[in-house]
Amino acid sequence: MQQREPSASESYFWPSVWAIGLHVLVFALLFVSFAMTPELPPSKPIVQATLYQLKSKSQATTQTNQKIAGEAKKTASRQTEVEQLEQKKVEQEAVKAAEQKKADAAQKAEEAREAAEAKKAEEAAKTAEAKKAAEVKKAEEAKKAAEKQQADIAKKKAEDEAKKKAEEEAKKAAAEEAKKKAAEDAKKKAAEDAKKKAAAEDAKKKAAEEAKKKAAADAQKKKAQEAARKAAEDKKAQALAELLSDTTERQQALADEQGDQVAGDFDDLIRMRAAEGWARPPSARKGMTVVLQINMLPDGTITSVGVSRSSGDGPFDSSAVAAVKNIGRLTEMQGLKPNEFNPYRSFKMTFTPEDLAL
Repeated sequence: MQQREPSASESYFWPSVWAIGLHVLVFALLFVSFAMTPELPPSKPIVQATLYQLKSKSQATTQTNQKIAGEAKKTASRQTEVEQLEQKKVEQEAVKAAEQKKADAAQKAEEAREAAEAKKAEEAAKTAEAKKAAEVKKAEEAKKAAEKQQADIAKKKAEDEAKKKAEEEAKKAAAEEAKKKAAEDAKKKAAEDAKKKAAAEDAKKKAAEEAKKKAAADAQKKKAQEAARKAAEDKKAQALAELLSDTTERQQALADEQGDQVAGDFDDLIRMRAAEGWARPPSARKGMTVVLQINMLPDGTITSVGVSRSSGDGPFDSSAVAAVKNIGRLTEMQGLKPNEFNPYRSFKMTFTPEDLAL
């Protein structure tokens, strides 16, 4: 807060008061001193005459001297009166001056009082003005505070409304997003269900095809077995009849021919059985050939399978070995005679990728 500069009247107020008070004190001391001054003794004549009585002088001389003494006494008395008058005049002038000073001091005191009252009134007016200005300022500050409070309330209300609106929009957006996601999930689920259904249909169709294929293979296998059995029986009967009617050389030729025919039938049977469980590898190509060494028991059980000559492709060779091993046992071999089975105890067979078509 800026300090107020004192006015000229305020600057000379206290020095004037001190000066007036000092003068009043001096006049009071003078008045007291005059009042307490003792009365002075009558002044003596300045001219003193000494009378000497001489016996030798005459009476005239004596009279003259007396006259002169009387004149001198009168002169001294008049001088004393003049001095007293002058002293009284000085005293009166001093009293008058003291009274004048007292009046001046009183006047100055009155002026000082009036100045003090004026200053007090001025200060009161200034205080009132300052108070009024403070009240005005306070009222303005209160008004500003009220306006600010109203503005803050309005701002807060606007912020709350904006926040509420943002929350509602966020909820709405979340609901839309959830709805959209639910629709996408439903669509995705429907697509997955359709895909699963299609896969199930494909699997069912494939299973049906495989079952149909297996049934056809089983029928073909059974038909081949039946044909092989019937052919073997026919050939056995024919061979037996020919052996009974022909010579020994004829019988031997027929037996060799019958053995070759039986061997060809069983080779086809082995290839057909191997093709049923043969998983063709991706590397299999036309023109590949693998020769397998197969060992079998008289009851048709395959004991071992090995690669005699590789095709040059390991996966194809392994798949052919596994396919033959999976046959397990050929029950059709049980009806062969020992001399007919002997070629199958240990024999070689050639397999190609085309054998898978069997």
